[in-house]
Amino acid sequence: MRLPEEITYDLPDAEVKLYPTFFTEAESDSYFAALRSTTTWGQGRLTLYGKTYDEPRLTAWHGDEGKSYSYSGIVLHPQPWTLLLNEIRARVNAAAQTTFNSVLLNLYRNGRDSNGWHQDNEPELGRNPVIASLSFGAVRRFQMRHKIRQDLKLNLDLPHGSLLLMTGETQHTWQHQIPKTAKPVGERINLTFRVIQ
Repeated sequence: MRLPEEITYDLPDAEVKLYPTFFTEAESDSYFAALRSTTTWGQGRLTLYGKTYDEPRLTAWHGDEGKSYSYSGIVLHPQPWTLLLNEIRARVNAAAQTTFNSVLLNLYRNGRDSNGWHQDNEPELGRNPVIASLSFGAVRRFQMRHKIRQDLKLNLDLPHGSLLLMTGETQHTWQHQIPKTAKPVGERINLTFRVIQ
């Protein structure tokens, strides 16, 4: 499979690549519309520092049977793979040279929806997980920061149809987030493919 343009970021303790045009504009438009209308979206309840809040976005979890996932007090049990998600997964598997067995879908409805600083380093993801993050819809800012060296930061605007790959030690040494924005912004769907051990 011939991959589109690839950007590799020179970051210590991390391996990060971006394919800005992984899917064509037409493919991205089609996938966004289909995912928006066919996904069974839900809103989890986060527990942080002893307080419980509505998650500031909508989510869905799909994967192989038995591949549950938990974070911040939320336990997700997988819905089955759909034909649409399997079609997308095949392309992502080839690019990442990984066989993903689960995917977290996030729907950011507007600029008030967000995802705070975190790492995808839960025990069920294993050591040095491969995380493949697809973006469809409105462009949102993706931020990264090193856990120890506070001068090390990366800001990326993730385009419609782009694929971001985070591998190696990235999830142990770097945090990432999608911050809120006061700018008017449309809906964005993000698919984060993972391997649950």
